[in-house]
Amino acid sequence: MPLPQTLGRRLLLGVLFGVAVYAAILIWADLGAVMTTLRNLPLWVLPACCALSLANYTVRFWKWRRYCELLKIELPLGASFLISLSGLAMSVTPGKMGEVFKSWLVRKVTGVRIHESAPIVVAERFTDLLGYLILVAVGGLNTAPEYAWMFWAMLAVCGVALALAGSESFARSSVAAIARTPMVSRLAPRVDVAFKSTRILLAPREVLMPTLVSVLGWGLECTGFWIIANAVVPDSTPWLYAVFAFAFSAVAGAVAIIAPGGLVITEGLLGTLLRPRYQPALERTLGLVGDAAREAARAHAAGAVILARLCTLWFAVLVGFVATALFTRRFGEVDEEPDDASHAS
Repeated sequence: MPLPQTLGRRLLLGVLFGVAVYAAILIWADLGAVMTTLRNLPLWVLPACCALSLANYTVRFWKWRRYCELLKIELPLGASFLISLSGLAMSVTPGKMGEVFKSWLVRKVTGVRIHESAPIVVAERFTDLLGYLILVAVGGLNTAPEYAWMFWAMLAVCGVALALAGSESFARSSVAAIARTPMVSRLAPRVDVAFKSTRILLAPREVLMPTLVSVLGWGLECTGFWIIANAVVPDSTPWLYAVFAFAFSAVAGAVAIIAPGGLVITEGLLGTLLRPRYQPALERTLGLVGDAAREAARAHAAGAVILARLCTLWFAVLVGFVATALFTRRFGEVDEEPDDASHAS
C-alpha cells in the first residue's frame, strides 16, 4: 500500500464505515427498488459527473499552489499536483483533516517541516467552507427556510475563526498556554510557527480569491449532482435547488467533524432535501399516489444520493490513492513517523 500503515488503517476504517452506511441506506430504501433505479441510469451520467469532480480538483489546485507560494514552499509543478491530489485519499477522515498527509509528502520532497505547511490544509478547508456557504446562498435559502439557522451559525463561526486567525494576541496567548501545560509544552514552538503560517494564508487580502475558486470548483460538483438528480427522475430538480441541496448537505457534513467524510450526515440530509422534489415528479410521470409515491421517492432519492457520493467523495478517494501510488513510485515510500527528531524545531 502506498500510504503509511497508520494512515492506511484510517482509510480502511473509513471505507468500511462507508460500506456499512450504504448497506443500511439500501436496506432502508428497499434494495430492489434502488437497484432498478440504478440500472435505468443512462451510461454517460457517471463518467460526466466524475469528469466534473476531476475538473473541481484541477480548479482548486490553484489554491494549493498559491498557498505554497505564500509560505515560500518551492515544489515542481508535477510533484505539486500529485501532492494536491494525494490528499484526496484521506477524504474519509473526520473533517478531512487527514489531508494533512499532504504535508508529509511536502516534507518528503522539500524538507519543509510538517507544522509549517499543515496550515495550508486549514486554509483550504476554511475557504472551501466559505465557498459552500456562498453556493448555499446562491441556491436559495428560501427553498428550505427551516435550515437557515445553520447557514447563519456557520457564517458567524467563519467570521470568528477568521478574526482569531489574524489575531497575534490570540496566538501568543494560545502558545503561552501550551508552553505552561506539561504534557504538550514541547509543542509550543511548532504551534507558534503554525499560527504564523495561518496568519499569512488567511490574511484578509488572501481570502477572497481562494473562496471564489472554491465556489467555482464545488459548483462543478453541484452541477454533477444536478445531472444525477434529473437522470434518476427527469425534470424533477432545478439547478439552483440542486446547488443548494448539495452545498448545504456538504456544510452539514463538515459541521459534524467527527463523521469521516461527512458520512451519514451528508447522505441523510441530501436524501431528505431530494425526496420533496421527487415525489410530485413521480406522481406526475408514474401516476403514483400516497404511500406508493412516498416509497418510490425514497428509493429514487437513495439511488441518486449513492451515485452522487460515488462520483464525489469516493471518486476523490480513488483519485487520491492513485496519485499517492504515483508519488511513491517517483519519490519513494513516505515515512511512517513524519516529524522525527532531525526535523523538529
